[in-house]
Amino acid sequence: MNAPSNAFLAGLRLPRHYLVEHADEAARALAMRLRRAVFCDEQGLFEGEDRDAVDATALLLVARPRLAADAGQEPAAPPEWGPPVGTVRIHQLEPGLWQGSRLAVAAEYRRVGALGGALIQLAVRSANTLGCERFIAQVQSANVALFRRLHWHSCAEIELHGRPHHLMEADLSRYPAFAAGESMQVQVRRGA
Repeated sequence: MNAPSNAFLAGLRLPRHYLVEHADEAARALAMRLRRAVFCDEQGLFEGEDRDAVDATALLLVARPRLAADAGQEPAAPPEWGPPVGTVRIHQLEPGLWQGSRLAVAAEYRRVGALGGALIQLAVRSANTLGCERFIAQVQSANVALFRRLHWHSCAEIELHGRPHHLMEADLSRYPAFAAGESMQVQVRRGA
């Protein structure tokens, strides 16, 4: 019988700890590459590039895995985080109305099962902290069930980029603002 390949074994050992935070400049560049891989290469929603005018003012959030060297212990120094494996952007459309868009998780990390939800949580809580009164997103139809589980409701079915979407709104009561002085981040730990 053949032994499993190293690539297969590496896929079984995804990190167990992730940090979801606002992107710094280095993470921003890597998140843009991730978006291109998901929205242009994988899904074919855009040709060549998915960047648009919103990117100039949007806040970009990223999910980063804890590096393997740190994964099994609680070090004295702060943990080190790897490159982004998930991202979403948020921006204010008008005073009080915020929108999330370009939610993407790298294909090999989707089976973690919590990164999209953690990105959504940080997106809405961050906007709520910044004065959000309504938070909306244009969600691909395939992802509507996830958003409903996260306390969103569909306002309308729409077509966007030639694909079915739903205009959805978050229940802000489920996404409390961060307290003054509290770090705007979310951590994800999956089971052992």
